[in-house]
Amino acid sequence: MADLLRDLVGARAEALPPIADADAFGAAFDRFAGARVVLLGEATHGTSEFYRARAAITRRLVEHHGFTIIAVEADWPDAARIDRWVRHDGAPRPEEGPAFARFPTWMWRNAEVRELVRWLRMHNADLPRRRRTEFRGLDVYSLGSSIAAVLAYLDANDPEAAKAARRRYACLTPWQMEPADYGRAVLFGAREPCEDAAVQQLRELLERRMGDMTSEAGEALFDAAQNARVALGAERYYRLMYHGGTESWNLRDRHMFDTLRALLDRRGPQAKAVVWAHNSHIGNAAATEMGWTGEFNIGELCRTAFGEEAALIGFGTDRGTVACGSDWGGGMEIKRVRPARPDSHEALFNAAALPCSLTDLRPHAAPELRAALAEPRLERAIGVIYRPETERQSHYFEAVLPEQFDAFVWLAETRAVTPLPGAEEGGGTGEAETFPFGL
Repeated sequence: MADLLRDLVGARAEALPPIADADAFGAAFDRFAGARVVLLGEATHGTSEFYRARAAITRRLVEHHGFTIIAVEADWPDAARIDRWVRHDGAPRPEEGPAFARFPTWMWRNAEVRELVRWLRMHNADLPRRRRTEFRGLDVYSLGSSIAAVLAYLDANDPEAAKAARRRYACLTPWQMEPADYGRAVLFGAREPCEDAAVQQLRELLERRMGDMTSEAGEALFDAAQNARVALGAERYYRLMYHGGTESWNLRDRHMFDTLRALLDRRGPQAKAVVWAHNSHIGNAAATEMGWTGEFNIGELCRTAFGEEAALIGFGTDRGTVACGSDWGGGMEIKRVRPARPDSHEALFNAAALPCSLTDLRPHAAPELRAALAEPRLERAIGVIYRPETERQSHYFEAVLPEQFDAFVWLAETRAVTPLPGAEEGGGTGEAETFPFGL
């Protein structure tokens, strides 16, 4: 059976051009261009080849197939600064600091992302405003910066409403720098939840959105309303994080999916989006150990909402180096990635597939391989933190690969992303501090 499985993988794994040949590499993914949403994963948060491969695919989808939304696993306010730059919507705002200053800075302030946003700004330069491709954040962590963005919008457009918003957010503002402490205080009864005030503020901004949403003023209001939505989501997330991983995980991925739907709805029924997130978010959770214990993710929600119009593409590697931390909030390290366990999907592909390859796992493309891979196997997931000394416990989970992904990109040996100067320690110095406006 093992020999048959290796033979099937070897037969179905198609050689990909080098990632450096971005046009040819991206063209190999034209088969997924009919989808409304193409979700591109990564097996780590710190691998250069994953970023560069996704950039090549994204460029192809934007240039040749009408995709106008790039939505990434990042905070909305940080991505909004990139979005304004790539869509030629103005200079940095006075109240904003550097983009992606929160740990882990290297995840987005790196040379690989810099090249993508430079290209996107050039791509958008000569296009009418309505056809420019946007760069958006899907995540829910940005409590303080989202509150600040709501207040800045209201200060500029309705000072009386800004005063009311400050009163509502007063419950949350003491916790903006350490929102996890807010959740702990609520848990132990030292603080009443602030949810009602955050709901009230979001409702007020949504009522304002009933007017014109096509003008530049509408764009600013859309941004403010989304920041109010993030503030509410963050309030709930930080309260739930102490009640167990399932509830907070599901809230986060529901928020990311709802944000994606809002972006698609705003662009209209023909809108198409590329999503960048970790494999654990974009693969169908129902086919994994996480789903079997009650968690869902943006990939599963997209599969339910869009059916075959959602393409879920996972990425894997066997060995190399990765940018990561040893503990949350610490500095960036470059660690060597251990070769995959012999009982894993990664070991199977390392033994049978070409070192840079694409395996189409859709039913019409690989029925025999799907049947052979129907039993769960281990799969590796390295996030911001990598602890090779406890790798089995910390980084492996079971999954049924052809149910999890529509396709799997295999890059046998990979290397760490290149952080911009100053991003290694999580602070804002050098080129990282002015990203993207100093590019």
